[in-house]
Amino acid sequence: MTDLSSLSPAARALVRHVIDAARGERRVVGLALGGSAVVGGIDQFSDLDFVVVCRPEDQESLLSDARQFAARVGHLLASFTGEHVGEPRLLICLYGPPLQHVDLKVVSISDLALRVEDGIVIWEREPGTLGKAMDETSAVWPQPDLQWIEDRFWVWIHYAAGRLGRGELFECLDAMAYFRSAIFGPFLAVQHGARPQGVRRLEQYAGDALEELEDTVGDHTRQGCLGALRASIGLYRRLRDALDDDTLVRRSEAEAASVEYLDQIAGANSDQP
Repeated sequence: MTDLSSLSPAARALVRHVIDAARGERRVVGLALGGSAVVGGIDQFSDLDFVVVCRPEDQESLLSDARQFAARVGHLLASFTGEHVGEPRLLICLYGPPLQHVDLKVVSISDLALRVEDGIVIWEREPGTLGKAMDETSAVWPQPDLQWIEDRFWVWIHYAAGRLGRGELFECLDAMAYFRSAIFGPFLAVQHGARPQGVRRLEQYAGDALEELEDTVGDHTRQGCLGALRASIGLYRRLRDALDDDTLVRRSEAEAASVEYLDQIAGANSDQP
């Protein structure tokens, strides 16, 4: 098992409780830990990300009973499924006290062939079951698609500029938060050999880009949003140029038009705070 010594005693106990619950559930064939345990960043603040593996014919029923399974692990304060992150197989749980966030993802053993990471096997009903299921394929973490983003970025800039013009500053700030999560964080992660996972751990590897990132945050004023939008454009251009392998189709006409539109909005609002 991976070294869990940096976890709190309560969290280590919870790992043992999940294993005990799996042993008592005939439909479960194995357990793996993912997330921070895989990337080596597990600490006292880490969530516990479990992959609960079952046979294909048992997945539907085990998903239906996921809350009952979770309740056997410990004192379950709250739980909900992960449709909001596109993962209905996921049950997100809060245990306590002391409080501990736990993710339980119920997958069929056949699902392990298509995975984003190689989880650390912590228990199997029959030794070697999970390893055999993963042997013939490799884990692939989704990477940012530069062309997909270039095709959309200037439309998003136009949209954010329009919200600025209308005075919908919270909407404008939300757009720039999305840029950091969907574009800048993943781009910087790729540059630094890190996992592109939104803005997770961004402070640890952004390095010289931290000041540029701070400039994209803005505040709830027209000038604050305008400055942050301009900073977002500048950072995007820099990162796009660094990642372009000469295959990118640049949407130059949309870029010029959207930047000009932002300039018009800035001019129209130049006398407003």
